Amino acid sequence: MHSPEATLYCANSLCQAPNPANHRFCQQCRSPLPKRYLWAVGKEAASLQPGNLLGDRYWCKEGRVLLDTKPGLFPDAASDLPDVVEPYLRLVAYQLAVPQPYALVASNQKRSPDVLLLERAPIYLRSGTDDVSVLEGTLMPEVETVWQAGSGLRQLHWLWQIARLWEPLSHEQVVSSLLNPSLLRVEGGLVRLLELQGDARSTSPTLANLGDLWQRWIPATHASIADFFKQLCQQLKSGHIATAEHLVNVLEQAIEIAAQSDERQTQIATLTDQGPSRQRNEDACFPSSGSLLSFANNNDLVSGSSSPLVVVCDGIGGHEGGNIASNLAIATIQQRLQSVPRLMQFNPNALITELEQVALAANDVIAQRNDIEQRHERQRMGTTLVMALECGHELYITHVGDSRAYRVTSLGCHQITLDDDLATREVRLGYALYREALRQPSSGSLVQALGMNTSTMLHPTVERFILDEECIFLLCSDGLSDNDRVEEYWQTILLPVLEGKTDLAKAAQQLVAIANEQNGHDNVTVGLVYCRVSPNSAPPGAVPASLATDPSIEYSSTVLRSDAAASTLKTQNLKPPERSRPRLSSLWLGLLLIAGVGGLITYFLLGGFSFLTGEVANTPLPASPDPATVPVAPTISPLPSANTRTFTIGTRMLVNRSTPNGETVPISLLPSPASSPAPDVTRSTVPLGSVLEVISQRRDGLNQQWLGVKVCSLSQTATVDRPAAPQPNAQPGELGWVQEAAIAPFVTVNVSLTPAQLGACGNERKATSTETSPP
Repeated sequence: MHSPEATLYCANSLCQAPNPANHRFCQQCRSPLPKRYLWAVGKEAASLQPGNLLGDRYWCKEGRVLLDTKPGLFPDAASDLPDVVEPYLRLVAYQLAVPQPYALVASNQKRSPDVLLLERAPIYLRSGTDDVSVLEGTLMPEVETVWQAGSGLRQLHWLWQIARLWEPLSHEQVVSSLLNPSLLRVEGGLVRLLELQGDARSTSPTLANLGDLWQRWIPATHASIADFFKQLCQQLKSGHIATAEHLVNVLEQAIEIAAQSDERQTQIATLTDQGPSRQRNEDACFPSSGSLLSFANNNDLVSGSSSPLVVVCDGIGGHEGGNIASNLAIATIQQRLQSVPRLMQFNPNALITELEQVALAANDVIAQRNDIEQRHERQRMGTTLVMALECGHELYITHVGDSRAYRVTSLGCHQITLDDDLATREVRLGYALYREALRQPSSGSLVQALGMNTSTMLHPTVERFILDEECIFLLCSDGLSDNDRVEEYWQTILLPVLEGKTDLAKAAQQLVAIANEQNGHDNVTVGLVYCRVSPNSAPPGAVPASLATDPSIEYSSTVLRSDAAASTLKTQNLKPPERSRPRLSSLWLGLLLIAGVGGLITYFLLGGFSFLTGEVANTPLPASPDPATVPVAPTISPLPSANTRTFTIGTRMLVNRSTPNGETVPISLLPSPASSPAPDVTRSTVPLGSVLEVISQRRDGLNQQWLGVKVCSLSQTATVDRPAAPQPNAQPGELGWVQEAAIAPFVTVNVSLTPAQLGACGNERKATSTETSPP
């Protein structure tokens, strides 16, 4: 099919109105229009022509750049994954540099899928100017094209990123990708691969081959590093630098010298809010909510005496325990890092280890509190963690759980942490594409969080970034990141900060407002780190050529880690067993069988069941003289998931807000199941004691299950229940939508109801199609 102009369909499942591709918001419902540009890989991809519509949804803009015109729908699931896909999946930890599979599509309806579509490819989402259409949807430039325009620090930064990719790509036999100039693209200071290229079976590429490629760039190299770079290439070609570890260490020494020619100013802002549907805020942050602090020259705090540090924690479950866990984590981290200037003396490897130990210390404090209070399974409190620490010309991100960090520049916004959940694990193992893994009911279940188990079972990730350009690091809880709110609103809220049109504190307030208005199901916490880099007045000092030949450097700096700028703990690439790749249904059945057998064994050994999730299942619990104090690893979830209750057409439910920790949370009805309702959408509250009937069911583009409900009756005490409700109570007979996962913990189903409680629903259940929707 051919279409000269792209038509972008609204992601709102109740709207799906067609829109011109150059619109940012739906012209009918005003929902944001996600633009997902994809790169096509495969023999048939070369024959695509502009205007071609692949698979009835992927519009060819130019060359092999395609636009998904139906972003609100999941891509079709592949019956099997070809071998070419596996390296991408197993390199998901490097998603900042390596694109990820989005879908497999057939170029002809009669064929099996023969075109692989990659997301997170180096394709401009905006131009960096007021006219966003200039570069949008075009490929980013090759390294060779922009090499001459880079400063000495920028060029070293590009080389460092390539060097760090050498070992993991070699392991997956795709290191040839780093020797193909057309695949090496750049987005400001970031190196990004267009696609992966398999290595030849006869010979494996060596660092000498890398030296040959780099040597081509010598004539355009910045004067401050020219002699050093020439010597470095010679060392690579001669074999004197024979390991990626050695190469990385040499480049890090050079970066440390080159970075001294820049000045850095940093500003941080934090804000947390309990949200419209929670009675207590289980999130916590450091510095305290509402802080706005400025740092100059990396170490000198204008209003304090430490390096820039931001921490965001999202408490998990237990009897009034989530807020305790998150605040315990903040207090422990603050105490361990109170002498941050001391960390400036550490080399990168030692600092990464120190940050890992800080996370483990916080875990121990919470776990011990759980043990002392004899909390088990769902009663155990825990918390996620995402933390940013700036040291000199580097910034370190420490992460556990599903709170996230994003890196934002004038050219793009990228998620830089991986959620510790089951969906991500499926991708790491090469079992499923990420968007296919998200279809599973328990895809968002966490495999680890602070406080849920002993430190031997916890594996924090530490990622490292060189600061050579103006950027913002956004840290947030899932109250904001859910439903892709960051991807939808970064250009509206964070880009103006980089352009000097608004301030950081206002941006934090706007992000919290978006989370409350567009999500509203959870607490929300935001931490912003705004890094500005500018050359100082003195000319840059030259990096000595002798640095490339110094034998003491080979093992003196950082040890090359097997994750992208990350720790060597269990967030490494996981090696699947040598067998045929199972489909997800088989995998889940296997996991259930293993969990059942393991539970029986544990029952007889310990007198009870221990449900182990994630990598922790591979490590036995430590022995304890008192079985009552042995921590039982829970299925990490603060509330029962929706799939623990059965909701079908005609199900009637009593809203009793009975949660494991006794919370009282208002239930809000929306006019549509869209993940992105318009800002002025009217919401109504279902008070305690009300009765609802399910009249429709639907999944949105994020695979979130929504229930179309009818209000049968209201509680007679509704006016007493929430006298200061921020939104009006629903009325009997009113129709609306609510997320199944949001309402499940707060209702009781299949209960006996009086005629007064049945109210507007009458005595007979009506058979309603799953496609029926409240008007």
